[in-house]
Amino acid sequence: MEAIPDYTHSVVEELKVKTAAGSLTPDRSQLEVAAKLDRVLGDLREARPARKQSALGWLFAKGSTRPSKVRGLYIHGSVGRGKTMLMEMFFKKAATDKKRRVHFHEFMADVHGRVHEHRMRLKSGQTKQVDPIPPVAAEIYAEAELLCFDEFSVTDITDAMILARLFNELFSLGCVLVATSNVAPENLYKDGLNRGLFLPFIDLLQQHVETVSLESPTDYRMEKLANLPVYVTPLGPQADAAMEATWHQVTDGERGMPSEVPRKGRVIKVPSAVGRAARFRFADLCERPLGAADYLAIAERFDSIFVEQIPQLGPEKRNETKRFINLVDTLYDNAVRLYVSAAAAPDDLLTERRGTEGFEFDRTVSRLFEMRSADYAAVHAQRHP
Repeated sequence: MEAIPDYTHSVVEELKVKTAAGSLTPDRSQLEVAAKLDRVLGDLREARPARKQSALGWLFAKGSTRPSKVRGLYIHGSVGRGKTMLMEMFFKKAATDKKRRVHFHEFMADVHGRVHEHRMRLKSGQTKQVDPIPPVAAEIYAEAELLCFDEFSVTDITDAMILARLFNELFSLGCVLVATSNVAPENLYKDGLNRGLFLPFIDLLQQHVETVSLESPTDYRMEKLANLPVYVTPLGPQADAAMEATWHQVTDGERGMPSEVPRKGRVIKVPSAVGRAARFRFADLCERPLGAADYLAIAERFDSIFVEQIPQLGPEKRNETKRFINLVDTLYDNAVRLYVSAAAAPDDLLTERRGTEGFEFDRTVSRLFEMRSADYAAVHAQRHP
């Protein structure tokens, strides 16, 4: 019996084992990127003893030389080519306890929170450090010497303005960055407001990471999601199990974590999120005082959204019905992939059709049917590359 290769320390070997077992399709582009990730893994292992040996030297000798820095990796390519899968393999193998894998927008929300906390400490006299960036960077590095970003995409001017200064500090401390993105580094924040002020970050990034393109000819995400149920009815244990299985497929089995969407001085709570996928109950979105602008903020942050436990909507749920109409309109207009569990088929959800509300719900029904179609899935893929 042929021995199974030990892929504990190798992304390439894990790919080969899973391909041989039939769970993955052979893909030369993925193997090339895996080899780049293995290079980072090897560099991290070599750097680890040096870090330990020189730790006391850093504390007691200002002029001491820090260990050689590990050059990170920036992987870009179209959706569904395997970037997330490769990142997951890499992260599990990375030889450091101080590592963090996070969606880029969640990371930046954390950074802004830390900056705010520092300013509050400055205001109360707990610190005399005026510039919050160096201490915030030091806090982050103390927690994670390796940062792994999923979905690196800069759209916010506040993020754009802070990135160069933050990562100048992080890289100088020895932080290693591995990131996935749908765009090449030079196209980050493309056409953004005051983009000229952002360009130094791109130069800095390219000094500290190797850039590699993952251009597999196959969109594995579309293949995987094509046959997933997107509207499950009636409610019950079978519907719950179907939604759980679909969530597992959409997120590649990653464990969802609570998240937040910033919204003008407050936050919208997200019960469970993985990358660009979010999972809500009907009550989370339609039984709370949320409006169209809130739904738009959610649609801009996530491109796959689960809404579960949708009840039938009678006259006593008029406010909830109006919110549901606004929610579906917003998700439809933004080509968000919607997965639903509901008490009834779309045209039976509203128990009484009357007035303007009944007319508007007819549009909702039409959109719910359309969002289940292959044509809508294709539009989603085009809008969220």
